[in-house]
Amino acid sequence: MTSPRLAAAGTAAVTAVLLAAALSPTAGAADLPTRDTAIRNAVTALTDQAAYLGLTSAQGTKVRDVVIDKDGSQHVRYDRTYRQLPVLGGDFVIHLKPGGAYRSASRATTRPVSLSTISPSVSAPKAAGLAASALRSVNRGQALKNITSKPQLVVDALHGAPKLAWETNVVALDRAGNPVGRTVVTDARTGGQIDAWDSIETATGDGKSLYSGTVPLETTVSGSTNQLKDPTRGNTYTGDAANGTDLCIFGICIVRAPATLFTDADNHWGTGATADRSSAAVDAQYGTNETWDYYKKTFGRNGIKGNGAGSFNRVHYGNNYNNAFWDDSCFCMTYGDGDGNVFGPLVSLDVAGHEMTHGVTSSTANLAYSGESGGLNEATSDIFGTLVEFNAANSSDVGDYLIGEKIVKPGFGKPALRFMDQPSKDGNSANCWSTATGNLDVHYSSGVANHFAYLLAEGSGAKTVNGVSYNSPTCNGSTVAGIGRSKLGAIWYKALTTYMTSSTNYAGARTATLNAARDLYGANSAESAAVAAAWSAVSVG
Repeated sequence: MTSPRLAAAGTAAVTAVLLAAALSPTAGAADLPTRDTAIRNAVTALTDQAAYLGLTSAQGTKVRDVVIDKDGSQHVRYDRTYRQLPVLGGDFVIHLKPGGAYRSASRATTRPVSLSTISPSVSAPKAAGLAASALRSVNRGQALKNITSKPQLVVDALHGAPKLAWETNVVALDRAGNPVGRTVVTDARTGGQIDAWDSIETATGDGKSLYSGTVPLETTVSGSTNQLKDPTRGNTYTGDAANGTDLCIFGICIVRAPATLFTDADNHWGTGATADRSSAAVDAQYGTNETWDYYKKTFGRNGIKGNGAGSFNRVHYGNNYNNAFWDDSCFCMTYGDGDGNVFGPLVSLDVAGHEMTHGVTSSTANLAYSGESGGLNEATSDIFGTLVEFNAANSSDVGDYLIGEKIVKPGFGKPALRFMDQPSKDGNSANCWSTATGNLDVHYSSGVANHFAYLLAEGSGAKTVNGVSYNSPTCNGSTVAGIGRSKLGAIWYKALTTYMTSSTNYAGARTATLNAARDLYGANSAESAAVAAAWSAVSVG
């Protein structure tokens, strides 16, 4: 919720990890063969079983994996080449007894691997073009962008008699900016397609969050596990910071706490309880997804920078860390777990929308984080964090004009961090602009713009929205009629991305939003008049 603060590298967590590793049980490990021993045993078996495996002097082998069972049995997996070309379907596994003697072998193909020539009739560029056409076909002919094709000459032993083929990995972006990919195997003699499959494997899972109930998650399949990485949203992912901290000097972080990507076997993440570390990760990933979708659906913005690139999340940062922050230098969001008294884990939906919006602001107006422009920067994050929450329409975390209401604990003393209808209810924020506004902390000077935003959307006076009661006064005694959240978002986004600059102050924000309203609805529109009235109602005029 604030800008990153300088942090000293913590040693306690690192020490604990090292001690845990040192004390881990290793009984019996010394009795098992090592990887190198298993490979040496397999080499002997290769020599003895060459004829059975169909190995010839034109073929080569390379170890891909080694598995050693608890009883000492060994399984060495090989890939095969033919005249230095990879052989699709040439893989095999040597199975060895505990003492290293040959037991058996598993082969992908039992056919002899031999070709009369390895010179293709179809060129690499031709194969690349055929693969791109195949990708377009499965994407219903839509216009794809940034198509990249990488053909590789291979021997295909997967589909009948071995034959020379091109294996081409082709990737692109669809019209929505999402990555699409396909692997296409083409007969190198005829140009006919032998096989094809999606090369970007995704899966739809779900997660039990701390604050938003059970939510859908798009994940990435990796072998037998699922990664909390969303290929449909720029490969945004969430990792466990393991309670580590960054080492930062003069605002430059020279050592960052690493974040280990969350993985899961069944694609059902979290338990909804803090004891399960992946529950907070579910909230963070879900918040990222909803923020991404809000900006894309509402404004056509493809990611934080608008270039389709995903950010990443670090959860479980520090110890009892009562904060969350966006950092441009790593293009990432970081969440503390809170101390359990003042805050719980700071991974709620509106906090995610707030922090990611700092990245949007940095990529657009880049409002300086001090004085009145700093207040506008913070307010921008509060405004769009709120709109993200409303847009998500999540029954477990309904939209409201309270900031951080899910993360506060009784020890905080208030039901939320900030209150947009009447910012002064937090005890520090300004309802109305004055010449002293720019001297306030940016989290308190933001109150003027938050108050404006509420009045523009909902109007003044008493009102109940989604079961929450509000009563927003004006600073000039006027009555203001709201124009709705959708128009508030459109006007503020247009002003942020088109008219505001790094030094914009409150007077400049009034001008910027009036210009935006004029562009969107007309200079003499009801919307333009509402913008002017809402600013006057918070003493900016």
